[in-house]
Amino acid sequence: MIWHRPYTLEEINDLFAINMTGFLDIKAISITDDAIVAEMPVNEKVKQPYGLLHGGASCVLAESVGSVASNLVIDSDVYAGVGLEINANHIRPVTKGTVKATCSPLHIGKTTHVWDIRITNERDALVCISRLTIAVIKKPQT
Repeated sequence: MIWHRPYTLEEINDLFAINMTGFLDIKAISITDDAIVAEMPVNEKVKQPYGLLHGGASCVLAESVGSVASNLVIDSDVYAGVGLEINANHIRPVTKGTVKATCSPLHIGKTTHVWDIRITNERDALVCISRLTIAVIKKPQT
């Protein structure tokens, strides 16, 4: 298991329930020993003016699930995982339904993490592939 400790879906969804992820209705649906899967409804909140899933919304989904994953790997009392770089290739359009993001590690180092996030549609066809790099920083003393 790559996680700092065992986590429940409820704990992960408490993180997703606030801020932008809460607004976009992103929810974790699965956690395994080395991956997190989250989903997001394709509705008016995440579409661009032509009725397609907005590429930026795909990036929000990818960065959100990857950032949460990084913060579940580290001791979050001492460290924070923050986005350093994200890229995304948008493969096919989506106009309705739900998309699913599967996040798994490519590299887990002491100061950086690199995540592979594959977003698929309801037929498991690839919609977007993203790579997210996270910087692991020491939390400021308060």
